[in-house]
Amino acid sequence: MNSTATTELAPASIDATTPAVVFEKVSFAFDDHVVLRDVSFTLPVGGMNILFGASGAGKSIILKLILGLFRPDSGTILVNGHRVDTMPERDLLALRGDIGMVFQEIALFDSLTVAENVGYRLREETSLPANEVDERVKEVLGFIGLGEHGDRKPSELSGGQRRRVAIARAMASKPRLLLFDDPTTGLDPVIATTVDDEIVKLRDLEQVTSIFVTHQIRDAFYVATHQATRTSDQIEISTTDTERARFMVLHEGAIYFEGTGTDLLASKDEYLKEFLFMTLPPW
Repeated sequence: MNSTATTELAPASIDATTPAVVFEKVSFAFDDHVVLRDVSFTLPVGGMNILFGASGAGKSIILKLILGLFRPDSGTILVNGHRVDTMPERDLLALRGDIGMVFQEIALFDSLTVAENVGYRLREETSLPANEVDERVKEVLGFIGLGEHGDRKPSELSGGQRRRVAIARAMASKPRLLLFDDPTTGLDPVIATTVDDEIVKLRDLEQVTSIFVTHQIRDAFYVATHQATRTSDQIEISTTDTERARFMVLHEGAIYFEGTGTDLLASKDEYLKEFLFMTLPPW
């Protein structure tokens, strides 16, 4: 069980009656190379989908389709009740304000402090007064346990701390949907767990809906089988008997598997067994 000091964050306004993301028979190709073929899934508000797949399977393409950076060749995509596959660019800009994105590359500004990085989007894309931006930045850094690092530069932080700053930047605008693109790649298991804990906290304490794309099977199962609870002024991360995420595996342009982590590990399917080979627990 892990315990961390916490700062309370104001909950976002969420319409629980409308799914956060809906894909209906979505297909996408680069010229003759088919990436996705009739992909359909639904992500409910407050839920988490963990997306697996070999390199080039289309995991990151799904995230870019959600953001409206790519348009599907066919099918329908709904985000927070809005159809994005036919949405004009000016409306997409507003929609993206309710989506946070954590890239594998992190992409922090080296010349800015941690606090300036976290508050950058709020200062550049909103009309919030400077004092409110500063307060929100302080709030978010407190939540991820880096409240005393606001004046540091990214180069002064560890790899895990930089990933947590990227998460703080993504959540600063209080988005209802967070997209994680391989956020723990390149980190050792101990450091990666600190990033996993932040993802768990956002899901369980802030009720943020999320899609977690990863190649790191250990991290995926950690996030799915741990929960965050608040006790007094502490946040505790502990194991849970009830999985807190749904697993999806992309293969040959389609969702090859969708279900629980337990079912995935128990599958007798030859491709899934090969995909999981050498990565099965105990980790």
